[in-house]
Amino acid sequence: MSKAPKTKRTWIVAAIFIATFMTSVETTIVTTALPTIISQLNGLALQSWIFAVYLLTTAISTPIYGKLADNIGRKPIFISGLIVFSLGSFLCGVAPNIIILILCRALQGIGAGAIMPITFTIIADLFDYQQRANMMALNNTAWGISALLGPLVGGVIVAKLNWHWVFFINVPLGILVLILVSVGLKEPTRTKQHLKLDYPGIGLLSLTLLSLLLLFQNLGNVKLQLGLIIGLMVITLISGFLFYIVEQRVQEPIMPLNLFKQPLFTIQILTALLLSGVQIGFQTYFPIWLQAIYHVSAAVAGLAITPSPVLWLVTSFFVGPLIKRWSPKRITLPIVCLQLVVYIPLVFVGASFKIVGFYLIAGVTGAGLGIVITMNTLVAQRVVAADHLGTASAMLTLGRTLGQTIMTGVFGLLFNLAINHALTRYASIHFTMVNQFISQQHHLALSQTESQALQQIILAGMHWVFLGAVVLFLLIIWLNLVDKNKKVVE
Repeated sequence: MSKAPKTKRTWIVAAIFIATFMTSVETTIVTTALPTIISQLNGLALQSWIFAVYLLTTAISTPIYGKLADNIGRKPIFISGLIVFSLGSFLCGVAPNIIILILCRALQGIGAGAIMPITFTIIADLFDYQQRANMMALNNTAWGISALLGPLVGGVIVAKLNWHWVFFINVPLGILVLILVSVGLKEPTRTKQHLKLDYPGIGLLSLTLLSLLLLFQNLGNVKLQLGLIIGLMVITLISGFLFYIVEQRVQEPIMPLNLFKQPLFTIQILTALLLSGVQIGFQTYFPIWLQAIYHVSAAVAGLAITPSPVLWLVTSFFVGPLIKRWSPKRITLPIVCLQLVVYIPLVFVGASFKIVGFYLIAGVTGAGLGIVITMNTLVAQRVVAADHLGTASAMLTLGRTLGQTIMTGVFGLLFNLAINHALTRYASIHFTMVNQFISQQHHLALSQTESQALQQIILAGMHWVFLGAVVLFLLIIWLNLVDKNKKVVE
């Protein structure tokens, strides 16, 4: 794509910023409004699907949009995703019951699958490699602002209006982005004609991702359904193998596997995937730890993760100077080693661990993610051909989504197994009491002895969760140690 005039680029960047904010704030706003939503729609039994189905459809649609963006163009695919997301948001707002809401969340996810990866691709089209780091850092501020303001905005909307406006708010934002992109973004005519869509690849990829994500969602359940888990595992393996065979033979594969023959590209995707797993771990379990062990309110517990988005957006502005001086592995390794050091205490600390420690760990996590994941995106785009920019951006986004989804299930499995094992030492305590303890309903019903025992049980679960995070850091270190590239990616 030819570089747009400066004025038009400003409008396009503004549109990308708003679109990023719109999709990223959706999660935090909905989380705040969730108790009201499930109460009014009587949806307690299905509440997890409000998030799971959005994640599933986003993950499945992301690589498809990336391929289409490379062949058809960024603008039509971005606009299509934006329209689908805005329509899904409106329909979520008018949903009369929990089933319809879940279906509309699936539609929202299909639209969201286009927005994030194609924003990265448009930035790559509009700015040269040296400018790109600063533009991605600027775009990261939309994510940081959404993480900070989302809970506050969600609370105000629910209190002053109603939960329906949690979804309706996306419609005017979507219309604004649609106008800015329609007017400001100009693309050259694509030379490729009569695109042959890889329907077998799309179908097999969708089946593989769907079964994989459902597999790890079920691993996080309190009661494991072994038959279902084994069935999903078999489907994942078979469909994944068939997808690999098909992609080797078709002329226009939905996911060009030859991209992964470039080791540096593969390492960036896997590093982002593993770090995103760590990210979802501390975001999920820090608030639970603080509520259960320190008995703070949900609002105060949520503040423990706020240093992460703040430092993420600050440190991402340092990526440009860093990649001019050092190779990717020399940037990643010291950062991840520092993160590993601050996470190790979480494997064994007791109830006396200072709350300020959680803020410190969150800050180190966010600062590292801001540098490494921004760099992963830049390098992944840089080492592929120009006609695969959209696909490369989609692979990075998919990797992050898979990392969060897979590790949600793995951490849930570790947490539940550790608690069930610890419960065998206490005949008078059962799993329901653990739930009561975490939700702060224990102070009226439990003795001091039971409270102390429950603290130790939950701490055992937390130790295993963060042992899992330590293993992820070790994998990232090994992955980058075997990286043979010693050159700066110019």
